[in-house]
Amino acid sequence: MKWIQCAKAGLVALGLAMLVGTSAPAQQLSTSTCNSETANPPACKAVHGDRAEGWLVQGRSEVIGRNGIVATSEPLAAQTGLDILRRGGNAVDAAVATAAVLNLIEPMNVGMGGDLFAIIYTTKDHKLHVLNASGKAPSGESVAFMNAHGYRVDPANWGPGSGMPRTGILTATVPGAVWGWQEALDKYGTMTFKEVLEPAARYASEGVPIAERAAFDWHLPNGVNATRSDPTHCCTAPDPDSVHAWYIDGQQPKMGQIFRNPDLARAFRLLQAQGRDAFYKGDIAKAIVAKEKALGGTMTLQDLADYKGEWVEPVLSEYHGFTLAELPPPSQGFAANEMLNILSACVGVVYPGQTLASLGPTDARYWHILVEAKKLAYADLIAVNGDPNFIPGLGEKVKALLTPHHAQGLCAKISPVKAAATRPGRGDDIGDTIVLSVADRWGNMVSWVNSNYSSFGSGVTVPGYGFLLHNRGGLFSLDPNSPNAIAPHKRPFNTLAAGFLMQGGRTDGQMMAFQLMGGDMQAQGHAQMVVNMVDLGANLQASTDMARFHHNQISNQLFLESQLANLVGAKLQAMGHNVVSADGSGMGGFQAVLFTPDPKEPPPDPAKTSRRPVNGFYRAGTDHRKDGLAAAW
Repeated sequence: MKWIQCAKAGLVALGLAMLVGTSAPAQQLSTSTCNSETANPPACKAVHGDRAEGWLVQGRSEVIGRNGIVATSEPLAAQTGLDILRRGGNAVDAAVATAAVLNLIEPMNVGMGGDLFAIIYTTKDHKLHVLNASGKAPSGESVAFMNAHGYRVDPANWGPGSGMPRTGILTATVPGAVWGWQEALDKYGTMTFKEVLEPAARYASEGVPIAERAAFDWHLPNGVNATRSDPTHCCTAPDPDSVHAWYIDGQQPKMGQIFRNPDLARAFRLLQAQGRDAFYKGDIAKAIVAKEKALGGTMTLQDLADYKGEWVEPVLSEYHGFTLAELPPPSQGFAANEMLNILSACVGVVYPGQTLASLGPTDARYWHILVEAKKLAYADLIAVNGDPNFIPGLGEKVKALLTPHHAQGLCAKISPVKAAATRPGRGDDIGDTIVLSVADRWGNMVSWVNSNYSSFGSGVTVPGYGFLLHNRGGLFSLDPNSPNAIAPHKRPFNTLAAGFLMQGGRTDGQMMAFQLMGGDMQAQGHAQMVVNMVDLGANLQASTDMARFHHNQISNQLFLESQLANLVGAKLQAMGHNVVSADGSGMGGFQAVLFTPDPKEPPPDPAKTSRRPVNGFYRAGTDHRKDGLAAAW
């Protein structure tokens, strides 16, 4: 009997060996994203399936919950924020923890060497609090300094960035993100850096697999000159410190590869132990300045030690029964307010008897008037925007641009059948960002935008600490007559935008924290999302799944996602629009959380003594163009 048992055991072992593939390598399941350098699999020719109900091509359902909710562009980051909420943290605590993890897993878009803006709604006072923690130019940078290094205004580019390099050390302003993280925690959070940075530090040490869209975007720019430290006409090569920190064995990571950044973990550990002083006055500050000097930059220890962000007032406007709150200058956010004002005033004038809803998204006229409103709003934006601390009366100028009277006066500039030309010029938009929306069981909500600006920022990494310096200074102008001309301690024109929508302008109705990241796509994207939901009746997820446009003000090109181009592109081209069919890579990424109150439910205790969920429910949507996740409990 023993030999029979042994024989059976041998057959079982052989079967298991065949199953686990020890006799020969087994074929792996595909990780192809249909962007393969080799032949794509047949699956790339499949057509999209249908939902069982609702809009048949909506990619996923909204996520719904009552105790807390997070929406952002990477699942591990969203789940980190949710874990903080489950542990008793509030929306601000969760926002900082989520943003920190994104430093590691979406580094082309965000890092502690970048900018931060946030709109924070707090239930204890029922108010919006707006944080500007964006960077300031180092004390040594000016138009004259840039001219002396060979950079001069570009007559063909009349917008932000005219004459400035795109990458390299001279594009790095004093980072504001870390100051803003701690400021938000100290003022409105309940946890410390020790608690909220732990997940990011652990992930950076242990490693995470690279996600699909992140892998697609993971390309280091040239950040240094290959043969000298002089930053003149930078840049000709990747920064070796960036290659060390962000590539694996010197190569761009691929989807599914395990990525670690132990130097970034070290930076997080220092912040946990010493707070933001480690960054602005301690060892990290010294490392930043050493890297600056090595590459010909001008940032000093004093520039870092003196850095402070500020709390500011939101820009407000009304649209069809909702109040839209956006960031004030130097953010481009107020262009969304003006674009919606123009639509509110002009649709029925340009097309008598019509509304955006009656025209609908299958009508070329619907898209025509959206684009024309955008052009007018961005023309005003570029003409006035800059650092309000350097431009006397800028706040009053913005208020004047957002009056109904101003919007009504622009209606005559919109032809019902012909696209308007923008000022002739040459310029490309760049910009990559992370955005996140968070809400907790006490009703606090956060709209958060954190950024390195363009892909991997300046391309320059601070050695020993594994983070990039951003390149937001690349948006300054070298035109000395521009409101956005570079000057010491000045903030540049900023593409970052965080939005907040309130039903009837009140805090006892629906409220939505939302953003749509991506360079100059942000303000025009915010307006498109509001139109989708308010005028067309889309839910949060449908609103982001719908095709959208991206118009470049300088080149006057109109990018339409491919299915939208197929639908109305030819008609818009015939109206004079310079139509380009595009994929979703330039359309930004949308994240949103919407609160709907229930009058039958008692309100939560803002003092945190109650374990009750919020008196209503949260809904969230996340953009399919990213790796994102909305998660609730």
